[in-house]
Amino acid sequence: MVTFNRRLPRFAYVKPASLGEALDLLQDKEKGRVQVYAGGTDVIPRLKARLIPPPEFLLDLKGIPELDYIAYDKDKGLRIGALATIAAVMNHAAVQGSFGILAQGAHSIASTQIQNRGTIAGNICNAIPSADSVPALFCLGAKLICVSSRGERSIGIEDFFTGLRQTVLGPGELLKEIQIPDMPAGGRGVYIKLGTRSRMDLAVVGVGVVVAVSDGLFRDVRIGLGSAAPKPIRAPRAEAALRGQKVGEQAIAEAGRIAAEESSPRSSHRASAEYRRLMVEVLVKRALGQALKAEE
Repeated sequence: MVTFNRRLPRFAYVKPASLGEALDLLQDKEKGRVQVYAGGTDVIPRLKARLIPPPEFLLDLKGIPELDYIAYDKDKGLRIGALATIAAVMNHAAVQGSFGILAQGAHSIASTQIQNRGTIAGNICNAIPSADSVPALFCLGAKLICVSSRGERSIGIEDFFTGLRQTVLGPGELLKEIQIPDMPAGGRGVYIKLGTRSRMDLAVVGVGVVVAVSDGLFRDVRIGLGSAAPKPIRAPRAEAALRGQKVGEQAIAEAGRIAAEESSPRSSHRASAEYRRLMVEVLVKRALGQALKAEE
């Protein structure tokens, strides 16, 4: 087999030194084609393959130190800047200690090289249904702080995606920060990825769950699904079916069945829609079981 490696198309390259400068550039170029670039692990290969139109200019965010941070306190929760790498998030003490489901999702993303270059914000903004960080962020109730020259707005992550590679980001708008509140009292989270080669492949199905139990009953349940619809989704009917129910195999099995019903996957070269739907049921049950064991 012969492989052809294309060169990058021609474009202007700009590397602003501050967020204000970046927003000014975006405002000036709103009517032209602009491609924002952080880690570049998705954008550059897609440009080479001509899967996206060549931009008039590439705006590199890597020179903006004010976007590169991970911070945690009890009042504000966890805050992740747009340039925080996947590896930095995965290895951060607060993430590993209190937000383990996010560490698991980050660990599932691609190779070590990609993890050290790519960003969690980029994983979100690519808006692909198989993004490994997103089911975890759904379960954690993350909010996205988006900024433009017109000001800031806060968007719940469930409202961020509008379709395959489509988001609510407007012209000249950037994802600035990811905000994550503390886990619910007694909450435990698990992310499970099904892939041919685990980290090195896109998720055939990805399932995140957060559960909190008291007095033998499910008190809080959150289920996020990846590669189960044209965009990442929650499984609200499955969550509702568990809340207030006695912890047991029957309740978990019913939640898995309902979650599969809520999914609407597509067939691709990686898996058929029918197989994906079956795996949603299996992995929801498995993730719930693992989360309950972690709570013991």
